[in-house]
This record gives sequence, structure tokens and C-alpha cells, in this order.
Amino acid sequence: MTQIIISGAIAFLVAIFLTPVLIRWFSDEGLGQQIREDGPASHMRKRGTPTMGGVAIIAGIVVAYVVTSLIGIARGFGGFTASGLLVLGLTLGMGLLGFADDYIKLAKGRNLGLNKKAKLIGQLVLALVFGWLVLQFANPDGLTPGTTNLSFIRDIDTFNIALGGGGVGLVLFLAFMFILISAWSNAVNLTDGLDGLAAGTTAMVMGAYTLVTFWQFRNSCSVSVVPGCYSVRDPLDLAILASAGLGACLGFLWWNAAPAKIFMGDTGSLALGGLVAAISVASRTELLMIVIGALFVIEAASVVIQVVVFRTRGTRFFRMAPFHHHFENGGWAETTVVIRFWLLTAMACMAGIALFYGEWLTTAGV
Repeated sequence: MTQIIISGAIAFLVAIFLTPVLIRWFSDEGLGQQIREDGPASHMRKRGTPTMGGVAIIAGIVVAYVVTSLIGIARGFGGFTASGLLVLGLTLGMGLLGFADDYIKLAKGRNLGLNKKAKLIGQLVLALVFGWLVLQFANPDGLTPGTTNLSFIRDIDTFNIALGGGGVGLVLFLAFMFILISAWSNAVNLTDGLDGLAAGTTAMVMGAYTLVTFWQFRNSCSVSVVPGCYSVRDPLDLAILASAGLGACLGFLWWNAAPAKIFMGDTGSLALGGLVAAISVASRTELLMIVIGALFVIEAASVVIQVVVFRTRGTRFFRMAPFHHHFENGGWAETTVVIRFWLLTAMACMAGIALFYGEWLTTAGV
């Protein structure tokens, strides 16, 4: 538990003190956000606000994980694990992809960075590498960081998405990883449209997963095979990373809350999307993440619905997509939308935790 608290505290401190440094630096360099011409009129005042603040979030997560792992090694508790490094690797990889996108936007002075094809290829490469590696590195108990079973709170043994993990089955599993990772990274990216919305939402999701993975650690089958135990390779490391994500998002939110002094940009949103996806895979709770991260799902779904309806009927289902802009264009103040969406996220997190704990009570026979 101490390592989890230390990780969150370090990430928070790194993010909250590094962000103002980035604000001054990016402002001096003229690295300001470009605003969509077709977006809400109230957003035009944000033009020129420093972006790429996701660098502070990523730095907070990396420093927290490395320092906490070194402390664990020094105290004889163990340190870096395969699961932790793979989750961190995907987070960094998605962050670099987002950084490239942000840099191109700023260099060209427009609101379009990497084209869709380049971004899709980047996500595909990262998903394939992560998907293959997550099935490697078995521990003495035979557990790998990921599993070919689709998982809710535990593996759903009746549906092995990779059909045995070899040949055609491996291809299907890697395809699933691409869909999962691209979906979550794009969902968080779409949510990042209002001051503090993505940072606050992700902080709550990471807080929920800190509890989930810590409970998996305390009831791990590697410690004691009892009813209700969890077969997850490195749950403590996942809790440390989730706590780091929580702390980093809160530290950044200090400066990103309305009126935002800096935006996370694609650097931050894609990295956090990668973190969300990777933790769901490594903790074997891909379907539970849909409940806890329900707001991300709604935001992404709103864009899909808008596009489908417009292309089939020639009309708009929402005033504007993603979903948060629908309410802005309906007269809601930006802060009102953000706070109410935070409340929805809090309820989704509580629902997810209730499902998780209720399943444990049933399985453990408590």
C-alpha cells in the first residue's frame, strides 16, 4: 500500500511543478493551440493557449513508476515487472505518437496534425507489438501479462478470442488488441475538448483501477489459491501505475481546470488512452473498463452516431459532436458541462467498483 501512495504522490508533485515550467516555455516559444473554425464560438478565446502539456503527465507517470520500483528493490519487495513495463511502454508509445501529431499541428500552424492514415498506422504498430509481447514473459505460475480470453472481472473461459493463441487465432487476438487500443486512445482524445474534462475523468478512472488492482493484489492466487482469488500476473505494479496516472492527472488538472492555462494535447490524451487500454488488458478486465470508462465510450459513440446519421440521412443527430459540444451549443456553460460529466464519471466508477466487489463476494462465498 505504501508503494501505491508514494507513486501517486510523486506523480502529482512532478506534474504540478513541471506543468508551469512547460507553460512558460511553450508560451515563450509560441507553441499555442489552434482552434477549430467550426467549433463553439466561446472556444476562440482559447487560441494560443500552450499545448502539449501531456508531457508533464507522462513525466509524472514515468518518474513515479521508476522511483517507486527502485524503492521496492531497495526494500526487498521487488521492482520492475513485465506487466508494468509493457503498460508503461504502450503509454509512452502512444504519447510519442500524440507528440508527433501535436508538433505537426504547431509547426504548420493549423488544427490538423498527422493524417488519419499515419495515425492509424502508428496505432496499429503499437498494438501489434503490445499484443504480441503481452502474451510472453510467463512467470513461474505460468501467468503472462495478458490473456487470450476476453475478460470482464475475470477471464471468460467460454470465449477465447484467440482460439488457442496460435496461427489464425493469434491474428484474431492481435486484431482485437488493435481495435481495443485504438478505440480507447481515440475515445480519450475525443473527450479532451473542454478545460479539465479529460484530465478529471481519467483521474477518476485511474483511481477506480487503483482500488481494483490493489484488491487483485491482496487476493492473488499466487499467494493463496482460495475461492475468489485473481489470476493476474503483476497486480501490485498495475496499482502503482494506476496510482501514478491518478496523481499525474490531478497535478496537471491544477493548471488545466477552467480557465485552462495549458492543454494536454494529443501527447497527453493518446498516452492516457494507451494507459487505460493497457491496464484493462493486464488486469484482465477489458469489459469492466467499459463500465468504469463509460464517459469515454459515450463520447466516442456520439461521434460514430453523428457520422452515420449524417451520411445516411444528411442531417445531424447532435448539435455538434463529440457529445460535450452538443450541450455547449445548447447553452450550457463549459464548466457546467465539465462538472456534470465528472459526476457521470464518478457514478460510472462507483458502478464498476460495485460490480467488481459484488462478484468477489459471490465467488469467494462471503
